[in-house]
Amino acid sequence: MNEDEAERVIRVVVVDDEALVRSGFELILGASEDIEVVATASGGQAVETVRRERPDVVLLDIRMPDVDGLTVLRELRTMPDPPVVAMLTTFDADEYILTALHSGAAGFLLKDTEPDQLAHLVRTLAAGGVVLSPKASRTLLHSHPGSRAAADEDAARVRLLTARERDVLVLVAEGLSNADIGARVHLGAGTVKDHVSAILAKLRVSSRVRAALLAQRAGLLDEHPRARAGR
Repeated sequence: MNEDEAERVIRVVVVDDEALVRSGFELILGASEDIEVVATASGGQAVETVRRERPDVVLLDIRMPDVDGLTVLRELRTMPDPPVVAMLTTFDADEYILTALHSGAAGFLLKDTEPDQLAHLVRTLAAGGVVLSPKASRTLLHSHPGSRAAADEDAARVRLLTARERDVLVLVAEGLSNADIGARVHLGAGTVKDHVSAILAKLRVSSRVRAALLAQRAGLLDEHPRARAGR
């Protein structure tokens, strides 16, 4: 691997209390030339390991006996230039998922994710995308439906967006990175970044994950099949 290729390698730390899970993820991800699992750790070692290794992506178990995954997440989010963190869980309807997303997680992965999808999802996270499985995101929305007034407020915020911003928001909710969105709608990554910044400001949310959830609550994904189909 030459120097240019090495610069493109995504550095990953896997944090889980089960050694079998850690070794399994390390083996699967290690088969990809552009991904390197630089360390694995249990919950008690997580923060120290991440500070030492400075990974791009952390896959963090949401439930661990020695230290709560949410506690680790909050500590990682206080770091300068923190890594992208996705939570690992066994259950689609884990009640801690929504709390994790509001605490700064970029999404979550089910531990039984198909091996051929795992590397793709890590690349999505490293590129700034959102990782939310459709089944689990629906569960989140249905378990926290909010009031009719809140739903109306979400819809009102979405109406502040331009047609182009709505298209971009749909693609954000699909988990695409800025570069992938640009390719889909024929815009430069910088222009997409500006659109995403405007979207977050208009929706009054602080992350792509929250914007994605708001878009789902407002019914935007059902209203824009053309953007979802990439036409």
